[in-house]
Amino acid sequence: MQFRLPRFLTTVAAVLPALLLTTCGTSTGAADRTTATTPVTIAGSDYLGGAPVYTAAQDKRWAANGLTSHLQSFATGRDALNAVLGGQAEYGVVGDLPAVSAILGGRDIKVLAALSSFTDWRLLTTTSARITSFADLKGRKVGLPEGTNVQYALTGMLTEAGLKPADVTLVNLAPNQITASLARGDIDAGLTFPSFYDATGTTLGTKYRELRYAGYPFRTLLIAGPGANTSTSTAVLRTLTAATAAAAKDPSAARKAVITQAAGAVQPAFVNRHFASYDYDVTLDRPLLDLLLDEGTWAKSTQKLPGTPDRATFLNHIDRAPLTAAAATAVTLPAK
Repeated sequence: MQFRLPRFLTTVAAVLPALLLTTCGTSTGAADRTTATTPVTIAGSDYLGGAPVYTAAQDKRWAANGLTSHLQSFATGRDALNAVLGGQAEYGVVGDLPAVSAILGGRDIKVLAALSSFTDWRLLTTTSARITSFADLKGRKVGLPEGTNVQYALTGMLTEAGLKPADVTLVNLAPNQITASLARGDIDAGLTFPSFYDATGTTLGTKYRELRYAGYPFRTLLIAGPGANTSTSTAVLRTLTAATAAAAKDPSAARKAVITQAAGAVQPAFVNRHFASYDYDVTLDRPLLDLLLDEGTWAKSTQKLPGTPDRATFLNHIDRAPLTAAAATAVTLPAK
């Protein structure tokens, strides 16, 4: 789950090779071979948060909705967002904070739906640091990739403990540097992306300690660029809604589908261990708007973005029509 601001526009060190995964939208029946399908290109950055995109490809659900999907996999949300902004993809699977930053930066994107929610944030530390609560962070060194959603999560942890960001010393580290820094004692605690949780626990062994935080319901979003049209977007969302329902009935098959589509970009053990940490539901709801507003205020103050983080700004960048047509009950977000 790598989500960087423009804010995200700093580089994540754990760069994975870009993969191009293509699924065919035609079937073997004679009648079906004469049926035209609409090609769609989707830029993704998070195999677990965006799992419905990948399970739909494995289950051949795109063709059922008249689509031929081309799935582009990128290492970061920034890269997936840039693919959409640059016209290489009509749709993108990105974290909430990259979308917020793009909107406040005046970029032409639309939020079509939230695909999943994640709340399993972990503050990583060691037994020798003697941090047993978030309040113990006062005066400590905390390593994290600055300008990312883990820094936003830290703000929530500090607020919960009655602390302010100024009460800690931030050490800007790449996500894959947190483990080694903890082991050397260079930092007292660290925050990084979930893909590094297991490695940190293995490396530190009996010295490992973690504090969990559920106060930040991170949302993985489907966004559309200016080249997307409503009818195609509706077909995309019908596909993802069906894939989400199928995954709920058979999580084991969904995990296997994600692993297959990832083609080695993520490890099976990681998928199997953390898949259940995500709540998959294709929605546009009030909690999403509330999150975007809060993140917008945070991003405005920390990143000095030009936009106004108010209700009107975000509602203008949310397109309710495609999901309303695909699954009307999934849209509970007020229009105004």
